Amino acid sequence: MERKIVKNERTGEQYTYVKHPTGLDIYIWKMEDYSTTYALFGTKYGSINTKFRTKNEPDFITVPNGIAHYLEHKLFENEDCDVFSLYAKTGASANAYTSFDKTCYLFSCTDNVYESLEILLSFVQDPYFTEETVRKEQGIIGQEIRMYDDNAGWRVFFNMLQGMYYNHPVKIDIAGTVESIAQINADLLYKCYYTFYNLNNMVLSIAGNVDEDKVLELCDRLLKNNDDPELETAFEPEPETVCQSEVTQQLEIAVPMFNIGFKAKPESGIEAVKAEIETNFVLALLADESSEFYKKLYDEGLINSSFSSEVFRGDGYFCSIFGGESREPRLVRDRLIEEINRCKIEGLDEERFNITKKSYYGALIRDFNVAEAIATTMINAGMEKISAFDVIEAVANITFEDVKKRLEAQFNTSNVTISIIEPINSKEEQN
Repeated sequence: MERKIVKNERTGEQYTYVKHPTGLDIYIWKMEDYSTTYALFGTKYGSINTKFRTKNEPDFITVPNGIAHYLEHKLFENEDCDVFSLYAKTGASANAYTSFDKTCYLFSCTDNVYESLEILLSFVQDPYFTEETVRKEQGIIGQEIRMYDDNAGWRVFFNMLQGMYYNHPVKIDIAGTVESIAQINADLLYKCYYTFYNLNNMVLSIAGNVDEDKVLELCDRLLKNNDDPELETAFEPEPETVCQSEVTQQLEIAVPMFNIGFKAKPESGIEAVKAEIETNFVLALLADESSEFYKKLYDEGLINSSFSSEVFRGDGYFCSIFGGESREPRLVRDRLIEEINRCKIEGLDEERFNITKKSYYGALIRDFNVAEAIATTMINAGMEKISAFDVIEAVANITFEDVKKRLEAQFNTSNVTISIIEPINSKEEQN
């Protein structure tokens, strides 16, 4: 069993990495004198992974949208009881989530750490599906999908993705559609489970006042040996340009909502980490609350305090998003494009860059005091095959030149999608 200490000389922090004989990547960060322990057991399997093959399959197969999220729901039920009732006995708070590129099961606790860890390792490795329970879940998830269909914040985001991407499945709701989940059956769930919930495709991350030897003893006892399937995922080719420049929808809201997305070339591994960090700096210098641009739009009443920006990236996709509320969202888009073009010519503010760098770095240092933040950082790093310290190193080493280059490379002002959710009947009122 490969076991090594990974230490960051800059901060003095360290964690233990273990490559278990079963293929599982294990990350343990011991936090002495801390009361809370946080653990995640996850698979690199999200909503976008609908096309795949293993060494046993000559051709790629495609499964229905929403199946990763469906699996997450079903794993909490075993043949004997509901998993939450087991956690109730240990006092742990448990949950799970499916994102575009991963599914994670987690708990936090102050006592009974190893009992809770045993529950986590056991139920995630013990699927139980029947046609009857699968059909029952279709109704539950169908209701969840319909509920989000009327959620303006959800729709403005996915409408933007649908306008931005031609083929990439990131444009599909994580839960799928009512039509796609109707195609899911027990056999498909088992197929996806045994493909993606292979320990060679999974990561265990735990941060808190834990004994490494006890954690590894549990892993030795509970982890199941399985052959590496040599999993390969694939996506349809995606053009660099956006599919639609504008997408609109009407819902029951008072003020129009918008997302403005700048589509960019996706990266992978450490290059994706650097691209995300550098782009975050660009977003802050362009339009955070301390920028002149933000103040100007706010004073003119074009935006309110809901205005924000973020980097959205993953396997095969990368974009920068500005969002909020505005009675003139298209004018906000036009002004934003003008500001980006101006900054490309006149330059960004180096003094604000230095302030932003100190703030960004300080926030990362503070996260080293939070078990949840540490465990999440480790599992994300494990799934990207990078070090958990690569983010803080990238921030420490970022230069003003890096950020200026990223502005040029990442923000093509002719490659923009705006998604707008308008109040119902707003078009008629304008006529």
